[in-house]
Amino acid sequence: MSDQDPRPPRFSMIREFSLADLITLGNGACGVVSIFLCLQYLADDERRFLWTAFFLLPTAFVLDAADGWVARKTNSGSRLGGDLDSLADTISFGVAPAVLAYTLGMNGAWDAAILVFFVLCGIARLARFNVTADELAGPTGKVKYFEGTPIPTSLAVVLVLGIAFWMDAVHADLWLGELRLGPWLLHPFVLLYGVSGSLMISTIRIPKP
Repeated sequence: MSDQDPRPPRFSMIREFSLADLITLGNGACGVVSIFLCLQYLADDERRFLWTAFFLLPTAFVLDAADGWVARKTNSGSRLGGDLDSLADTISFGVAPAVLAYTLGMNGAWDAAILVFFVLCGIARLARFNVTADELAGPTGKVKYFEGTPIPTSLAVVLVLGIAFWMDAVHADLWLGELRLGPWLLHPFVLLYGVSGSLMISTIRIPKP
């Protein structure tokens, strides 16, 4: 390639990944597999698939915490790592919890609308953090607080849903029953997802450890 060649240099993406980035990809993999297991549960009605799907989301949280720790210890933080983290979190703490809810009975049209709102709030929350991180950082360059609850807090809703599943309070027996509002069904349980999403896009300040 000549000095005048305008093409950008080629590189191997695999070589660009640090150990922290690989851990982040493990986080995303947990979310994807959780979604697949929801589909398998619907096909086979085997509860073990759902229990594994539930278990994978806190596992994703552990990996989400570990990637940041490894990045700091190895001084390998990068823009690539930050973007990977946001994409993985969208899957594991946004899409996968919404799919779990839909799988376990929150599948009316109003439910679907609220679950979509929840996922979009998670995406917006991550995008806002990525854009404003430099502004929120103190003199040390470290962000002192989150604006809006972090997307992994959706695991609190997942925990409640897991308890309902353990007590067989899902599908037709879902806690709080169902309502028909106009032509569509609403399961009031899904409002927990609406609250979770709303808190993500709020301006509440959460100290960052």
